[in-house]
Amino acid sequence: MPISLSLCFARMSGQHEENTGPGALRGRNASAIEIRHLRAFLAVADEGGITRAAARLGLTQPAVSRTLAALEQRLGLRLVDRSTHHLALTPDGIAFRDRATAAVAAFDEAVDPGGPHRRPLRIGHAWSAFGRHTTPLLRRWQERHPGIPLELRRVDDRTAGLARGEVDAAVLRGPVETPGLVTELLYEEERVAAVAADGPLAARTALRLADLASGTVVLNTVSGTTTPGLWPPAARPRATLTVANTDDWLTAIAAGRGTGVSAASTAGMHPRPGVAFRPLTDAPPLPVLLARRDAPGHPALPLLAALAREIVAEDGND
Repeated sequence: MPISLSLCFARMSGQHEENTGPGALRGRNASAIEIRHLRAFLAVADEGGITRAAARLGLTQPAVSRTLAALEQRLGLRLVDRSTHHLALTPDGIAFRDRATAAVAAFDEAVDPGGPHRRPLRIGHAWSAFGRHTTPLLRRWQERHPGIPLELRRVDDRTAGLARGEVDAAVLRGPVETPGLVTELLYEEERVAAVAADGPLAARTALRLADLASGTVVLNTVSGTTTPGLWPPAARPRATLTVANTDDWLTAIAAGRGTGVSAASTAGMHPRPGVAFRPLTDAPPLPVLLARRDAPGHPALPLLAALAREIVAEDGND
């Protein structure tokens, strides 16, 4: 079994063991990799720490640490950055994770044909997931694929954890220029203005970008999609206030510290006392994208993409 796992990795990556690029199997003992090494690594990657990975696997923390260290030694790669309390994958770890996932899935299918995939399919999002399509998608996924858990994870960064290897795919809004990602357009979403509920702009039924530019505009510079470039060069906001996530963005607007612009789904997914959402008539729509890494990933990803397309198409035909 160790030899077959090594060959599986080489075939999936299109590389031979003597390769030395990122993610290549360059350790002399790569053929000694066992399925337990891969399961331990994937548990650590999924859980973000040794303690939770050990609980998930039913092992002790030292046993998981030793197994992970043995895998890294046999590969000749450092897969996990241990410099912080919350473990993070290295670039080699991110590349290896996709191949490890495919190898474990192939192993499980070989010994239990037709059996369920045990590892959850993790979908990242920065604030609104699939918008109004979220609940229908989750319900239909459970009906059709009960053996494949689907997890939504909110991660406050531009790729919702995808570039860091925290999720298998991500729902992203706005253009994405991160190398190594493949995106598919699901639909476009209108933008709305977010204003203080007790302010004068809340009395309007609709707003324009110029209505916001005369005051302070609150910008989420970490995971948001709005920048001063949304306004014409000669009509940029008079002042801006920057925050790091959607919660702080909403809090600042409710407190009357400024106004904001977001996708229409924000109004439904994140209602907040003190914040009123109004249509923004002259702002371009936001593309909503399903993104994944440009590498073999979770075997259920094609199922997710197909279901997302199906639900969006049904909504458009209503």
